[in-house]
Amino acid sequence: MALKDLLVHLDATEQAERRLRFAAGLALQHGAHLTGLYVIGPVLPPALPIEAIGYLGAAETDSLMERWRESQATEARRAEQTFRDQVERDGVAGEFRVAEGPSAATVASYARNVDLAIVGQADPDSPGRLTSLETTSLETIEQALFLSGRPVLIVPYAGHFEAVGNTVLVGWNATREAARAVNDALPLIGPAGSVTVLTVNPPDFKADTSAVPAADIASHLARHGLKVSLASTAGGEVSIGDVLLNHASDIGADLLVVGGYGHSRFREIVLGGATRTLLQSMTVPVLMSH
Repeated sequence: MALKDLLVHLDATEQAERRLRFAAGLALQHGAHLTGLYVIGPVLPPALPIEAIGYLGAAETDSLMERWRESQATEARRAEQTFRDQVERDGVAGEFRVAEGPSAATVASYARNVDLAIVGQADPDSPGRLTSLETTSLETIEQALFLSGRPVLIVPYAGHFEAVGNTVLVGWNATREAARAVNDALPLIGPAGSVTVLTVNPPDFKADTSAVPAADIASHLARHGLKVSLASTAGGEVSIGDVLLNHASDIGADLLVVGGYGHSRFREIVLGGATRTLLQSMTVPVLMSH
């Protein structure tokens, strides 16, 4: 399936402008429509603990909340202008949407209506003018990944990424999630792209000489006209996430494709340990599907 409808989540951070440039470039490459989504969250300044409200008078509280609403509206207008300038400069069809509500759930809701959602990894040392602490970023990724039914492309907070799909690393473990991710990544892989399929075996893994790990999925990718190579390594003290990132660096990958994994915890789904580690340490755009 071609990518014709993209969503990029924008906020008040410096990283959002880089993410927008990346998304606009992707939309231009695929002839896709780009929606920029800015979410105005619950009306409570993040620097103000909720228990502090009880110590303020009604007038003070109203004044504080009004200033907070105005500041969020100002940030939304600034983001809209940046978005409109970018799509006009790149000649991309697009629209800007402002929504109100919990950021993570709202992004997931809008992501259901597009082919691909583009979100960002937050910089823990630069939370931005209003929002985007690292925990908020992870929550947005969690809900977009697990609740939207769409693939999610996460852009690192550091670095400049002009394009993806020329040198791709697939983390393969033969699960449903990995299969979904490989299929969802196909439109992103250029016709001249090369793909390395990497399997990370447990330390006590004994190779079966009658079978080559990931050979079937490699054959599937080759039937799409892609240049495919296989690699495998033994897991151990280094986490799977770090193994994948190290290998991505070694081959100069511009895209890492993996299944997104999580577990239930009292009516919510949260990222699994390996997935969370990968997202916290990512150095290359990561496409995840669940």
